[in-house]
Amino acid sequence: MTRIAIDAMGGDHAPSEIVNGAVWAAQDYGVAIEFVGKQDKIERELDRIANEGFVYDGSGVYKPKRIKVNLKELDIKITQAEDVIEMGEAPGQAIRKKKRSSIVLAVDAVAKGSSDAVVAAGSTGAAMAASLFGLGRLNGIERPAIAVTLPTMKKPVVLIDAGANTNSTPEMLYQFGVMGMFFSKHVLGIEKPRIGVLNIGEEAGKGDNLAQMAYKLFDERAEKNSDEFQFIGNIEGKEIFLGNCEVIICDGFVGNVALKTIEGASSMLFHLIRHEFKKDLLSGIIGLLAKPAMKRIFERINYEEFGGALLLGVKGVTVISHGRSKAYAIKNAVRVAKEAVESGINKQIAEFNFNEG
Repeated sequence: MTRIAIDAMGGDHAPSEIVNGAVWAAQDYGVAIEFVGKQDKIERELDRIANEGFVYDGSGVYKPKRIKVNLKELDIKITQAEDVIEMGEAPGQAIRKKKRSSIVLAVDAVAKGSSDAVVAAGSTGAAMAASLFGLGRLNGIERPAIAVTLPTMKKPVVLIDAGANTNSTPEMLYQFGVMGMFFSKHVLGIEKPRIGVLNIGEEAGKGDNLAQMAYKLFDERAEKNSDEFQFIGNIEGKEIFLGNCEVIICDGFVGNVALKTIEGASSMLFHLIRHEFKKDLLSGIIGLLAKPAMKRIFERINYEEFGGALLLGVKGVTVISHGRSKAYAIKNAVRVAKEAVESGINKQIAEFNFNEG
C-alpha cells in the first residue's frame, strides 16, 4: 500500500482541513497516511473525525455534506514534529535551523522509506528546499521544477516551471520539458504530449535570448528523437487554454506570474458572474437556470480538483498544495501523489539521456 507523508501543520487551515482531507483520501483511494506535526493537535483532530466526521463546505458551488470516516479501517500513524516553518521565514535558513519541523521530517520520511511521497500546503520555498536537500536531484537534472496542471478546452496542460527557478538556462528549460512530458504521459495519461515554449510570439526569433535558445535546443533535439516527443514551437499566453499542446515550458518567473494572473482572472470572473445574478429578480431566475452549467464549468477549472503541483526532478515525490487548500484539495493532492508514485515517473526521468535527447 502506498503511504503518503502529510505535513499536517502547513497551510492556512492547518491542521483541521489538512487532517480532514488526508483521512478522506485514505478512505477513498486506499492509501496509508503518515501525519507529521504536533501529535496532540493531530490526535485531537482525529478524535473529532472519529466522533462526528467533518463537513465539506462544497467550495461555494457543490452542496455541503458531512463526510463520515471509519478510522479503525485506515492505516494511519503520527510522527511528532516540534517545529513549524512559517510562511515568512527564509526557506534555506529555516530548514537548517528547524531540523525537527514538520516539512523537514515529512520529507525525511520519504528519504528513509517509511513513506512514498509527501504532501505539503505550507511554505512552497520550504517544501522545495527540504525536498532538494533531503532527497537530492535525479540524474541529469540541474534544478527541480514545479509542474502545475491546468484545464484547457481539450486535455489538461502541464505548465512547468511555475515558480521554482527564476534564473534558468536553455538546458534547464529543456530538462523541464522532458520532465513535463513524462508527467503528462505517465500521470495524466496523454500518449504523446506536444511541447511548446511560452513566448511573446509564435516565430522562432521572438522573445529574449533564453526563449530563443530554448526554442533552438528543443527544435534540434526533437528532430533527432521525434519518436520520443513532439515540439510544436512557441505558444503565446492566449493559447494556454486552447489545448494546442500538453506541456508548456517557461522559467519560474514567467510561469509564476502566468499562474497568479490566471488565478486572479478566474476568481474575478466568477465574482462578477455571481454579482450579476444577484442584481435583480430576472437575473436571479436566470442564475438558477444556469446553475447546473456553472457548476460543470467550475468543476473543470477549480484548482481543488487538481490537488497540487508536483515538484519534478528530486529523488522522491513531493506534491505542493496551495496555501489556502481545504479538505477537498488535500484529498486530491494525495491522489496526485499516489498516481505519481505508482506511475514510476522518476524512473522514467532518471533513465532519459538528456545529452542526446
